[in-house]
Amino acid sequence: MAAPLSAWPWENLGIFKYVLYGPLAAKFLYTWIHEDSLKDLWCLHILLISALRGLVYQLWSSYNNMLFLTRNRRIKQQGVDFKQIDSEWDWDNFIILQALIASMACLMFPYLDALPLWNSKGFFTLLLLHVIFSEPLYYWAHRLLHGTYLFNHYHSLHHSSPVPHPFTAGHATPLEHLMLCVVIGIPMMGTILMGYGSTSMVYAYVLAFDFLRCLGHSNAEVVPCEIFNKLPFLVYFLYTPTYHSLHHTEMETNFCLFMPLFDAIGNTLNTNSWRLHKKITSDSGENGRVPDFVFLAHVVDIMSAMHVPFVFRSFSSTPFSTRMFLLPCWPPAFTIMLMMWAWSKTFLLSFYNLGGCLHQTWVVPRFGFQYFLPFATDGINKHIEEAILRADRMGVKVISLAALNKNEALNGGGTLFVNKHPELKVRVVHGNTLTAAVILNEFRKDVKQVFLTGATSKLGRATALYLCRRRVCVLMLTSSTERFQNIQKEAPADCQHYLVQVTKYQAAQNCKTWIVGKWITPWEQRWAPSGTHFHQFVVPPILSFRRDCTYGDLAAMRLPLEVQGLGSCEYTMERGVVHACHAGGVVHQLQGWTHHEVGAVDVDRIDLVWDAAIKHGLRPVSGVNDGSNIHP
Repeated sequence: MAAPLSAWPWENLGIFKYVLYGPLAAKFLYTWIHEDSLKDLWCLHILLISALRGLVYQLWSSYNNMLFLTRNRRIKQQGVDFKQIDSEWDWDNFIILQALIASMACLMFPYLDALPLWNSKGFFTLLLLHVIFSEPLYYWAHRLLHGTYLFNHYHSLHHSSPVPHPFTAGHATPLEHLMLCVVIGIPMMGTILMGYGSTSMVYAYVLAFDFLRCLGHSNAEVVPCEIFNKLPFLVYFLYTPTYHSLHHTEMETNFCLFMPLFDAIGNTLNTNSWRLHKKITSDSGENGRVPDFVFLAHVVDIMSAMHVPFVFRSFSSTPFSTRMFLLPCWPPAFTIMLMMWAWSKTFLLSFYNLGGCLHQTWVVPRFGFQYFLPFATDGINKHIEEAILRADRMGVKVISLAALNKNEALNGGGTLFVNKHPELKVRVVHGNTLTAAVILNEFRKDVKQVFLTGATSKLGRATALYLCRRRVCVLMLTSSTERFQNIQKEAPADCQHYLVQVTKYQAAQNCKTWIVGKWITPWEQRWAPSGTHFHQFVVPPILSFRRDCTYGDLAAMRLPLEVQGLGSCEYTMERGVVHACHAGGVVHQLQGWTHHEVGAVDVDRIDLVWDAAIKHGLRPVSGVNDGSNIHP
């Protein structure tokens, strides 16, 4: 049986827990509309403070996940994984709890609604009461929570998060947050009862309290050591993220709320606190650990641009889909997009560890539609080239190009950069070999005919040549006879007749296996017979228009189970799943291959790359690798 006050009473409500704010909103609106008065302003204040508190935590979360700003100031180098994100999903429960307690206090003491807007004496009194009562009270309560019984039944939940994060500050049991209510409430109520209270004081204290809690749980050091060098006494009056992080690793030290002075008095101060703080801040100008592998991604559109950890961490930890709550965020996202264009720099987006190697995702600040603007070609290639050269200078082993970054019309699948810089040490990989392997391993051995759109693209060509070698008839949709004949000549002489040029979708009206390499409209899909399965390697995916047909996912592979620090989904992919071109670069790096994989796909290497991926623990998402597919 769970200990009392160790679980939230509304933990099964999910998103409907926010209905608990409903009575506050209803009471304020009722008096405003029906009684034509604002006598229940305290309801509005509680709602505003709750919203502002959530904003404080969100802004700190965003900053912590801006790896392009914080990567050299990180205290713990591992990333926040899906397990921790799920555990901290309801981090804001305490805001609801304290809002309910505040509303009860306002009902019991009606004069709280009549506080003046400002009282300068109140701020000094509040600070004095905080130092005299709140700091020592929290210190001793915190030490009690580290007793065997209280820790096992209550406080261990807070310490279960391996990587400090602003949301970790709210990740605790109801008992702990009730204790925090007392810690926060004593100086505020004391100041109000002494006649020095004000509305601005309440706002300032609660938000400052949350700000400092987020500061301590930040995994990026933000307090410069120069402050302590010039004002040494401050080390006892302001803790730092490094200081508090030591409490999560050496739990018998650094118990204070915000002031290390009380750890010094209680003889629990970790002597390594300021040495480690100085080391982290002094090393912040260095590049840190060099990644072994980089995946160079791009943004599809403004909506998907918000599917990044530094916007909403929980949203980025699930596969992308357009949600209603994103619509109000569209204007600021568009503004930030313009700022990114002006900055014109590749951003570090996320990272994870696999096989002892550091894998990072960088993103080019360009959107999908820009790749199809003729006048934007040079600018985009310049960004990609700068990213490759930067990776080369850093000592990165492999850089893999995402879908549009390796567009044939843009740079010949990466050939442009390899030819321009023959001295490159970093290996440039388009990953299309594994993408082709993933698509081909979705087919079963009994497939005799397929219909292929985008037939003369890199992937279309490789797929067609591979299938014709397996004696599968490929209906290649293309209007260019010359390009079709060039591909047909690459096939063995006894297999060339398996490649058939078609120019209309009507030619596939009896073929139930479609491979979509070029976007097709619902109108074009109507030519597929009932029961057709649409395999695809087109970005964005085609619309699932036909209810009597099935649609495959984009070519992707699941990363090995031992991957560490992965906490965001790659576009519409499931957790732990990456696009095949991303996985192709991972395999290239794990295998230690020293060649560039650019330009046309080498059909003879498709099976080799597939076997290497399976050997390293990557698994297909679509299809079943049970020996019944087309792979021999």
